[in-house]
Amino acid sequence: MTDLGTIAISAVNWDDPDAARLREAQRVELDARYGSDNHEPGALPTAETMAVFLVARDGGGTAVGCGGLRPLGPDSAEIKRMYVDPAARGSGVATALLRALEDHARELGIPRLLLETGTGQPDAMRFYQREGYEPIEAYGPYRGEPLSRCFARDLRAP
Repeated sequence: MTDLGTIAISAVNWDDPDAARLREAQRVELDARYGSDNHEPGALPTAETMAVFLVARDGGGTAVGCGGLRPLGPDSAEIKRMYVDPAARGSGVATALLRALEDHARELGIPRLLLETGTGQPDAMRFYQREGYEPIEAYGPYRGEPLSRCFARDLRAP
């Protein structure tokens, strides 16, 4: 059982073992949802392209979630590799991670966050909309991709 009494979120290196394990778990889940490993258009995130990568740990110190920010330009960044272990879903980990990513974006002077999810992730689409992200036209490599659904949030808005 996962102890979620206290969620601790910290920045880690891209190659941190817990971060790598969580990203791999996300990939496996998405491959299963989409029936293929070809479900992400565009350049994959790397240590060099991420401004920050966060890992959330439960009260026992187990890594249960992750997410990062990839700058897109001076005024925006993209949320990448947002993932919460299935056993920790519904516990507040995703919301805590999202708020921590937004705080990091503000610290970096980034006023707008964008993200892409897909039609095979209706739970993610509901989550982001509940948390204040609005559907937008597909941007960048997601333009014309039938499975992509894009969202954005202006961090200056109340």
